[in-house]
Amino acid sequence: MNTTATDTTAVAESRFLEGKPYFSGFELAHDTYNAISAASDGKIYYVLSSESYDVGGQFYAYDPQTDTIQFLADLTEVCGEKGKKLIPQGKSHVRFYEHNGKLYFATHVGVYEMIDGMERLPENAPEGYGLYPGGHLLSYDLASGTVEDLALAPDGEGILTMTIDRDRNHIYALTWPLGNLLHYDLNTGQLVNAGLTCGRGEAGTVGDDYRVICRSMFVDEGDGTLYLSTAEGDILTYQPETATLGKLDGVDLRLDYFGKYDPTRPGSMGYNWRKIFWYAPEGVAYGVHGNSGYLFRFDPRTPKLELVERIASEPSKRSGMFDQFSYGYLGFQPGPDGETIYYLTGGPIYIDGKRLKGADQIAKGAAKGLENLHLITFHIPTGTYQDHGPIFYADGSRPTYVNSIAIGADGTVYTLARFEHQGKEIQDLVKIPNPFA
Repeated sequence: MNTTATDTTAVAESRFLEGKPYFSGFELAHDTYNAISAASDGKIYYVLSSESYDVGGQFYAYDPQTDTIQFLADLTEVCGEKGKKLIPQGKSHVRFYEHNGKLYFATHVGVYEMIDGMERLPENAPEGYGLYPGGHLLSYDLASGTVEDLALAPDGEGILTMTIDRDRNHIYALTWPLGNLLHYDLNTGQLVNAGLTCGRGEAGTVGDDYRVICRSMFVDEGDGTLYLSTAEGDILTYQPETATLGKLDGVDLRLDYFGKYDPTRPGSMGYNWRKIFWYAPEGVAYGVHGNSGYLFRFDPRTPKLELVERIASEPSKRSGMFDQFSYGYLGFQPGPDGETIYYLTGGPIYIDGKRLKGADQIAKGAAKGLENLHLITFHIPTGTYQDHGPIFYADGSRPTYVNSIAIGADGTVYTLARFEHQGKEIQDLVKIPNPFA
């Protein structure tokens, strides 16, 4: 459970932010990754995940003007699968991408089967249920409130990673567990499977063709090239005109400062970048390596990749240790000014002067131990780093399992985090005040 700050001798920092939790009405709400975004109508759109065989993920909108939450849809229902007794559309694992008055997003499986000690895509459905039918690419019309089902991922795979090329009307996605690259053309409605990107992905055999799949991709807005990373540290490119997938020569992510990894083993993202976005003013991408917390600048045209600064929390920097979430954190996004990076990451907890230590190794993306949540900002033009301190709820407990972020037009920060509601731990919307206010 969420241990309180007063259980330690160190919240030695005087600065802290108070997170306000909201209950959206979904008692089964489980951990959500990425699936929260601010839209042009001022609302915050998000998905609450479900681990149920009977109930899918739930889609909501929060209106800051009225401080109210609106239920929008059940993911399984809008995919046309409600009542079919299939493993449901339990979650979304991607951000919402706004384009021409619509939000584009995707669905993913929410329940797993333990096979060889690892969470895998179910191969054996419970009695009376069918197997997972595959993830869907969806759009939500901001004006009409209607959801359109655009495409279905092949071979019953979920959709793990997504991005959009707004200039050319292309959607790109990576499937789970194999890691196939999908290319959906909004102009024609055609879906292309460009093939495997990383061994046999997270369906592979550990020690052989197992590879953790990239969780973030970006498009060079100038020429439309798609970029993604691999656990080995290679950078892959995709050219939509020829539907060709290749490796970028002359640059990689195998940096000593990122750490040392065996890409055939689970428990980390390896040399993959954790999150990345295109920064148009410089014609480059800015990304973060999850475990080490290093911010880097990637110029794909040179090509050149250079470290900018370690944007881990101040306590993490002082400790010299990685954060406790085994994959690193996904709450990394530019703010409304387009120049300031907002990053929700970890900070060590000290009890009686000793750092609280977690597990040495786990075989999935999860917290190895308890830590504080910090809000970091980094202003790209001036290179200004700031740790705004840890975040606590009013009762002193900590937000945990935080892997998402959205920044409202007024600078308010939103995320999805665990907290206790009526004696049960759930994950739901959390509002954090503007750190610059």
